[in-house]
Amino acid sequence: MALRIGIDVDGVIADFRTAFHAAAVRCLRRDVADSEDAESAGPLSPEDVRRVWDYVARTQNWWMDVPPYEPDQIARLYSLTRAREWEVFFMTRRPPSAGDSVQFQTQWWIERFGFYLPAVLTVPGSRGDIANGLRLDIMIDDQVLNCIEVISSAPAKALLMLRATNPSAREHASNRGIGVVSTFSEALTVLERLEEVLPHKRGRLMRLSEWSSPAEEMHTLPANPRAIRPVPPYDR
Repeated sequence: MALRIGIDVDGVIADFRTAFHAAAVRCLRRDVADSEDAESAGPLSPEDVRRVWDYVARTQNWWMDVPPYEPDQIARLYSLTRAREWEVFFMTRRPPSAGDSVQFQTQWWIERFGFYLPAVLTVPGSRGDIANGLRLDIMIDDQVLNCIEVISSAPAKALLMLRATNPSAREHASNRGIGVVSTFSEALTVLERLEEVLPHKRGRLMRLSEWSSPAEEMHTLPANPRAIRPVPPYDR
């Protein structure tokens, strides 16, 4: 049975934090310190973050220049998708920038790294509802809350991308049967294994948390700006 896979873009395959940090330096015209805490406002005030979001909104096709985490793994995903007949849906809540639509910019960006004709969904609502509506087998996301929504609202499994060292988030996810990985390469290996066991095991018999491996320590860039909504409110 071919897998139906949902993949969040920012934080999973796109290094949004690095791009936002660079935008903050240009917009605010000062150095912006790094922060190890991805959930706090860190060195940027809420007003600073909103100013950067305004800068993003004015910048032509800003989303096309976000760096990837593991570009070779995006091409690997495409090869696996073609060989195994997977159905992959890329999901994002990016606010618009000047230029082309968010969907087009994201599609162009994914194709740039070797995944051709990507299905990109701009989803403002619950990831759980989307997973249920699309009948996904698994969702890969970098937010614990989104993963919990998926497993609570749909029969799909969830895989948390945790690139930074965060024992609390890892435990929180693992206790709910959510798998945890620290790289997209690890995530693809989980998908390959999932395809092998999915026809034979369902529900609690298959806890992705049992497949998790320790996340490697990584220095993160400023505070999570997606937690501070721009005005008018946009979603991540």
